[in-house]
This record gives sequence, structure tokens and C-alpha cells, in this order.
Amino acid sequence: MELSVEDPITTCLSPPVYEMVCKLGFEVREDLDVSSVVSESGEVRWKAITDRVVYGEPDQGLDYWASVRLLGPVCEAANLHLSALTKEQFETRFAPWFQWTGFPELFPEIFDALRSLQPPAASLSLMKLTSQLERALGDVFLLIGKECPFLLRDLLASEELARVFGMSVMGVLRVFAGSPRGLNLRNILWHGFAAPREIPTKYCSMMVLLTAGLGQLLRTYLQETQSALTHRPALTLPHLEDLGVFPDVTDELLSVLAEAKERSAFIVRTMLPYWDTVLTAFRAQRFADCTALLLAQLEAGLRKVFAAVNKCPKRLLTAESTALYTTFDEILAKHLNDGETNQLPPFLGTPAMVTFRVPRVCEFLWDFLSHQEGPRIRDHLSHGEIAWHTVPKDAANQLLAFSIVLVLRFLDAGLLAALRERPEVKQLMDLAEGYRTRCHPLSRLRKQVLGCEDSLRAWPLLPLPASAETELSGLKWHSETRDCSSLIGDIVDELCQGVSHSWDPLTERWTQAIGELCGVDVPTLFCPRAVVELLVLLRNVTTHCSRLSAQVAASLGLRHRQWEQRTLRSRQRQTCLRMWRSVRLLAPTLHLVLLLIALETAHVHEVCVKAAEERRQYLRFWKSILQFVENLVVHTSPDRNRWDEAASLTQAALWRIRTFSQKRQMLVHLAGRPRPQVTC
Repeated sequence: MELSVEDPITTCLSPPVYEMVCKLGFEVREDLDVSSVVSESGEVRWKAITDRVVYGEPDQGLDYWASVRLLGPVCEAANLHLSALTKEQFETRFAPWFQWTGFPELFPEIFDALRSLQPPAASLSLMKLTSQLERALGDVFLLIGKECPFLLRDLLASEELARVFGMSVMGVLRVFAGSPRGLNLRNILWHGFAAPREIPTKYCSMMVLLTAGLGQLLRTYLQETQSALTHRPALTLPHLEDLGVFPDVTDELLSVLAEAKERSAFIVRTMLPYWDTVLTAFRAQRFADCTALLLAQLEAGLRKVFAAVNKCPKRLLTAESTALYTTFDEILAKHLNDGETNQLPPFLGTPAMVTFRVPRVCEFLWDFLSHQEGPRIRDHLSHGEIAWHTVPKDAANQLLAFSIVLVLRFLDAGLLAALRERPEVKQLMDLAEGYRTRCHPLSRLRKQVLGCEDSLRAWPLLPLPASAETELSGLKWHSETRDCSSLIGDIVDELCQGVSHSWDPLTERWTQAIGELCGVDVPTLFCPRAVVELLVLLRNVTTHCSRLSAQVAASLGLRHRQWEQRTLRSRQRQTCLRMWRSVRLLAPTLHLVLLLIALETAHVHEVCVKAAEERRQYLRFWKSILQFVENLVVHTSPDRNRWDEAASLTQAALWRIRTFSQKRQMLVHLAGRPRPQVTC
């Protein structure tokens, strides 16, 4: 199906939410004296605010509807007060009371933005303010509590914050940002529901004033308790370098987006001013502003597509307080709430009217937003965990390039064909079509395997000293090495019967074999639990292999220097000889383990074919390999140097691998077999 550019959507707020946000706070007309809300010196008069919060019956809590109505004039007074100040007056009166947020420079920016009268100004300012306020309130929580709640609504309802600021003050904050039954300003903005003109400027002004008032109350609390507020360090986005897929967005691509956004069915028409601000912010190198708005508008656009392809138009709107909003989690899920298959992922992977498809849109979004080892940029940014001014260009650039791809995906065929003639557009589309996940556990495992294999190849680079070679030749170890080499060869030959290659295990073909297997395309979206469980186990094995490799390499380098410098005592020389003997067994065995991991990873979904008992036996096999590698790490450590035991462990592990492989229960043995109905 195709979406219409001229959609009939006038708002993404459901009728009750629209009434609450856009109308309710304007119903009560009252000429409120500003001095009753805030003094000439900037002191917030909390009683004038808290008195307007209405509570229902004891078991009903806040009456949000009545509270928003009565707080409307207070918000109007706050807005008039701030708009009447010069910037110098604003900073003189309020700057000291913003220090507690850990980001005081944000508030002069908000002051300037509100005076600009640009439609997205209040929305973007509230997104920034609520994220930083949440982080700062979490720091205050930790003055008393131990584990800060993850959700703002739980934080605002906490006993700890009520002890610092007072229950009535926390009630005010819940009206504005802490409950789906209230204005819920944070969520409707960060999840892309509210259009620019739907957020009254006075609510942003009120939140600025409330933040200053909280700073005043906190000062009193800190003085009374003789305590000090400590800010948690800001996070740095992890693994961002792994997601550098797209080239820098150029002026040419920005011009393409400026043209395409007006005609793309991906964009909700009422949200167009946000896209204008995205372009402006990127050009001005305001990368956090650009990123925040892109995240919200990607969610809004994908929600529009999700609602259309799944034929559930009501999911486009904010949910009521009794239901969950349709957010990225639902949009990217495999199934809908009713158990039906979510049609969005396959729809995004089907050809458009020209030969352009985006089969890996969900993989990119999962990498950026959801995978635990990805940057999870929306979570970190919206919860204030990232310092706003430190959001790097790379993050904004990747999201913007990806957004351009999606906007182009929903153009009519003629315009898309014309735009694709441009080299930069074609490159962008080609990169999107070829995208492969970088942060999924399978991808992280493969990166570990390749890194460990690279480390192992460094072992032979330090040749044995001539005198050591002579002494080593006198030891009875050649038959042992030959037996292990033969055993390894038998294992590889048997395993490779199920694949299209045959590899000589004792040559540099290890590298080629492992590299080829790590390049096999394996589906990663919606991996079953059994697959993820196996990947976690294999990663644990690889982690210990990497640790072992680094440890042995360091010992080899040290002992080589000591032997050449003749600083080793007789007993240490014998230990060195045992180490070099053992290493000749360890190196090919670890290569074999890595080959097994790479081979099984290429067929990882076959684990779902196994019956429950067979799957348990299979996992027990890999747990035994994990135990083997863990023991090697211990025995080969510098303080142990138990190299004979390491060699014995290696021989036993090889026999264990061969025995299990001969049962033909490895995943590579199951590839291509008919799949029985097995729950995975």
C-alpha cells in the first residue's frame, strides 16, 4: 500500500489530550497579579501555585483536569513576567537558581528561543528542559535514595523527592510532566505526538519558573541538612564509531531534504515546522537540537506508516491514561498487542514504485535506539543522561542521513527516480539498502571473533631463540603435537562436510575461513530467545579466548626478551620451554574454537530446530568449552605458569569436541534438514 501526501491528519493528540493541552488551561480568565506568583527579586511564591492543585477523594489522588484549568492563569502570569524581562534582568534574577540543574546555560537559550516566537521554540525548549530536569531531580533523589527510578513519573511520585521539596510541590510537577492523565508535556513531545502550534508557550515559561523555584527550595533543604548535591557524570554515547554508515550530509543532501519533505507521505503535515528547524539546527551545528527533533519526528513518521499498514488509525493518536502510547517499542515489535504480525517491517522492505527498498530500516533503528550495546540515543538524551552540548556531529549526521532515506522512500515514483539520478542520493540509498546491524549480539560476537583471531596470529611473530629450539627438541613432545594436529584436522574435515569449503587448519587459511564465515548474512531481526541465549554463551567463550590470547602473547614477549638477555634461572628456563611446547598446542586449538564459533554463528538459527533435550546438551557442550578456556586463563597466568596442565586440558578439550561433533549435533550438521515444529 502507499500513503497519501495530503493526509487528513490535523492532530496526533486524541480528543481528551488535545482538550487538556490546547484548551483547558485557557478556560479560566483571571487577571492574576504577577507579584503573587514571583517576587521582584525572582523568588517563586509556591503557595500561590500549590493552592491551585486540586485533589479528589483520598483514594483518587490528583484531579488533573481541575488542576490544569486553575493553573492556566498562573502559567499566563509566568509567561507575561518572563516576556517583560530583558535578558540581563532574567539572568540576574534567576541564574543562581538554575545552577542546581547542572546545565544552567540552557535557560538563557530557552529565554531567547521563547522571545523568537518561532512555532517549534516552546516544543524544543520543553524537550530540553524536561530531560535536564529529570536528570537533576534524579541527583536530588540520590541524596536520600539509593537507586534512581528510570521513569520520570516514578521519580516525581517518589517519597524521597517529596521529603526534599514537599508533597504539594511534587503534585504541581506531576500535573505538568509526570502523568499521562495530566499535561504530560515530556512524553507527548519526545514521542512526537505534539505539533509545534499545539504547545502553548506559557507552559514552557511556567516550567522555567518552576525549575527556579525548585532550586530555591533545594537550597533551603541543603542548608538545613548540611549536605551537598553531587551531579552524576554525563554519559558518552557508546559504540557510535561502529554506526558510521553514511557519509557526511552535504548541502546537496540538505537541499534534497528541503525539497522532498514537502512531498513525502512519511511526514505528518502539521510537523513540517520541526523539519525546518532540523535543517536550521544542523546547518548551525546545534547537533543536540537536530538529534532530539529527528528522533521525535522519526517516531511520528513511522507511527503514521505503522497505523496505515496495520489498519489501526487510532494508534496514530496519543493513547488515553489507561493505555500505552504507540512508541518505537511497539512500532518496531514483531507482533501487535493482539498477537497479529506487525506489517511495518515487511512493508518497509518491499520495493517502492521504483527499484528502491529499505529492507534494513528496523535493523538501523534497533542499533541506534534499542540494542543494549548500541548508543540507545533516544533513551540517554531524553532522560538527560547526555550533556546536551556534547552530542556529537556523528550522531546527528547518521540520524539525518537515515531520515533522508525514509523521507525519500515515501515520494512518488517520478520525483524519486529524478532524485536518484543525483550521485549523492544514489550513494545514500545504496548504503541504506546494504545496511547490516552493528550492535546486535551476533554482530558484536563476530567482531570479537575477528579481533581474537587477529590477536592469535601475532603469536608466531616471535620466533624461538636458537638455543631454546635446541633444548626444546630434546623434550618428548613431538608425538603429542602430531596427535593433536591430526585430531584437529579430523574435526575440521568432518565439520566441513556440511559447507562448501575445505580448510587446512594448520596454515593461514584459518584467517580466510573465519573471515568468510563471519561475513555470512544471518537474519538478526526478532531473534528467538534460544538464539540470543546461545549468542550470549558464545560471546562469553570468545571473551575468555581474547583474554587468554592477550595473556599468552604478553608472556611470550616477556620470556623471549628474558631468554635473550640470559636473565632466567634454570627453573624459569624449564618453565619457558614448557610454555613454548604448550603454545604449539594452544594456538591451533584456539583457532579451532574460533572456527567453531564462526561456523555455528553462521547457522545459529538452527538451534531452534533442536528439541529441548538436544538443545540443553548442545548448550552444555559450549559451557564445557567455556570452562576449558576459563581454566586455561588461570593456568597460563603469570602467577601460575602451569603449562603442562594447560597442555593436558587442551588435549582433553579436543577429544571432547571430536566426540560431540561425531554425534552430528553441531548446528552446521542441521543446516538444510527439514524443520520439525519445535518451540524456540
